[in-house]
Amino acid sequence: MQDTRHGAGARRTIRATSEKVKHEPDKAADKAQLQAVEHFQGAVQLMQEGKYEKARVAFEKLSASAPLALADRSRVYLAACQRHASHAALAFATPGEQYDYAISLLNTGDYEDARDQLEGILKKNPSADYAHYGLAILDSMTGQAEECLEHLTTAIQLNPKNRIQARTDSDFQDMADDPRFTELLYPETP
Repeated sequence: MQDTRHGAGARRTIRATSEKVKHEPDKAADKAQLQAVEHFQGAVQLMQEGKYEKARVAFEKLSASAPLALADRSRVYLAACQRHASHAALAFATPGEQYDYAISLLNTGDYEDARDQLEGILKKNPSADYAHYGLAILDSMTGQAEECLEHLTTAIQLNPKNRIQARTDSDFQDMADDPRFTELLYPETP
């Protein structure tokens, strides 16, 4: 009978040991997930501070090794970091080059980046009539009539030749039916 009790005790010990092994991986997985979340938060913080290259490296690591939901979010932030880093890497010798780049973005439908470039020109030189004109075109293409009229008015005030150019510019086709636009391009002369 003692042998039987001893055998039952051995089974309990084996069962208890196997239960501990089952719970230990859960603790390890929880710890790994907690670390991944902490790394993710650190990478987001780097991005918010404008340290896109460091954030990019952190998000690359996370997108390869983090739990699925966190890896997906990391890939989204990674793309944003790459976009911001590429903008920071752009260097233009002249505002004209930056304007040409902005127009190429506009032509490819990258309106947000085109707006960033045009506004960047205006931050450096608020009297750049061509940047106001470019923003007027962008606003026309994106259905922002009020903003279009404001930018076009400023462009014409800075350089009256912009009025003549706008008359034949097909990029303003969405504004053609607006009487304010017509009045701006064809003012009544006293």
